[in-house]
Amino acid sequence: MNPGAEPRPTLRATTILCVRHGGKTAMAGDGQVSYGDLVLKSRASKLRVLGGGSVLAGFAGAAADAFALFDRFEQVLQAREGDLTAAVVEMAKEWRLDKAMHRLDAVLLVADTKRMVMLSGTGDVIEPDEPVLAIGSGGPYALAAARALLAHSSLGAEEVAREALAIAADLCIYTNHSIQVESLGTRAPRRKSR
Repeated sequence: MNPGAEPRPTLRATTILCVRHGGKTAMAGDGQVSYGDLVLKSRASKLRVLGGGSVLAGFAGAAADAFALFDRFEQVLQAREGDLTAAVVEMAKEWRLDKAMHRLDAVLLVADTKRMVMLSGTGDVIEPDEPVLAIGSGGPYALAAARALLAHSSLGAEEVAREALAIAADLCIYTNHSIQVESLGTRAPRRKSR
């Protein structure tokens, strides 16, 4: 940083939430893009379906960096023949060691029907113990809301993701109510009542 220089406003993170429940994996993200104290856009798409429809990915951080990471992750996923675990490990290693990639300012959340993982340029590869994971400035609010909804409601994965993100949007000034939800898997069959 240049001493005496005015600090540039930072792109504030967003909120991305992933929920696995009832045979489905759902990922939700808000659409707000902020620059300092200014909202530049309210309907940005921060989720992608990758791997021929088998993997969900969402980002928090700088948009251009995230798009570069989405592209690179999809290449790694294809090279690893859709194996999410192998792709995540390779991507984290590459992100950490490649000088150009190491400067990218974003966090990725990726998931398939079996696992969900957070990746960062500092080498973080975190798979949660619970069937929920969130990133971004509203992540803690969305995570808490999703855990409560899973424990105390009969909502499905998509509904939990949408409702928890709406709660986060009520609390986090860098998260809005323009919510996008993507999902994988099928609902578990309901048992017939006797």
